[in-house]
Amino acid sequence: MTETGVIHGRFQVLHLKHMEYFLAAKMRCRTLYVGITHPDISAYPATSPLDEHGITKTDNPLTYIERYEMIRDALLDFGVKREEFEIIPFPISSPEVLLQYTPADAVYYMSICSPWDEEKYQILQSLDLNVEVLWRRKGEEKGITGTELRAMIARGEDWQQYMPKTAAEYLERNSIDQRIRQLYYTYGGK
Repeated sequence: MTETGVIHGRFQVLHLKHMEYFLAAKMRCRTLYVGITHPDISAYPATSPLDEHGITKTDNPLTYIERYEMIRDALLDFGVKREEFEIIPFPISSPEVLLQYTPADAVYYMSICSPWDEEKYQILQSLDLNVEVLWRRKGEEKGITGTELRAMIARGEDWQQYMPKTAAEYLERNSIDQRIRQLYYTYGGK
């Protein structure tokens, strides 16, 4: 077991495959840093053509603090002690500042499911970080994605089953499900 691990993602919206990633990484380290990419799409927009979801409000309906609170509550609900994790910005689209937010001596755990994930792997390697790939998945192996889940929410389908209970409750309690519907239909959905 390592002392410190780091994972990252947009988490727009938090789903059970994200929890699988969180818990697989947490099993390997004492303290887990959960990095939120594109903490603000105005300040840290996508800079790579492979980062297809790091630009539009439709793909990024939740604020940094909303994602922070959803992740915190879900990790606590899944039994991770609060002193064993931190949640931080992770501006992967600006690698020149990334190490101002993250611990350089950690193990960076990744799940590689797309060409963008491959590029992020290369970015982390170029910063001389210790990167460990937890798994490589393609197609249906990936399971539900945030894009699919946001579309389900927008269409009023049965989406709660794909999310941690606390995250689904958070979306509804804060009317984020309504925001996702509004954005989806205003900007033509995907």
